[in-house]
Amino acid sequence: MPKSKTVYGYEKELAFSGKSETLPPLETWPNQYQGYEIKIECPEFTSVCPKTHLPDFGKLTLTYFPDQLCVELKSFKYYLLAYRNMGIFYENAVNRILDDIVKATRPKWAVLEGAFSTRGGMHSTITARYPRRGGKKP
Repeated sequence: MPKSKTVYGYEKELAFSGKSETLPPLETWPNQYQGYEIKIECPEFTSVCPKTHLPDFGKLTLTYFPDQLCVELKSFKYYLLAYRNMGIFYENAVNRILDDIVKATRPKWAVLEGAFSTRGGMHSTITARYPRRGGKKP
């Protein structure tokens, strides 16, 4: 039986799982003011590791500087709940969530931090920024 193509030891489908999954839309509302930040914390984010099929738990903190639009919180909650049964590496989840927030709201800048529960004796914190910095440290 032919072996499927792998990316760093993972089957390609596994490495990219969750990338194109359909999620509930992020709704927005018009921003009335300028020159301020919005910080949203989600202390109970859950997704599923596509390799082990075990749940991943973490705290998401979104901080952004709105321009014309702000994300509507109820739609953001339903959007995040859709990850609960989705197989996606949490590194990919953090980056996809940030990309979707940016697409919906077009902020001046945004940072999404995912602090995930200890697994295998290790704790991971993933930070994604917009605009993307091409791997350069701030």
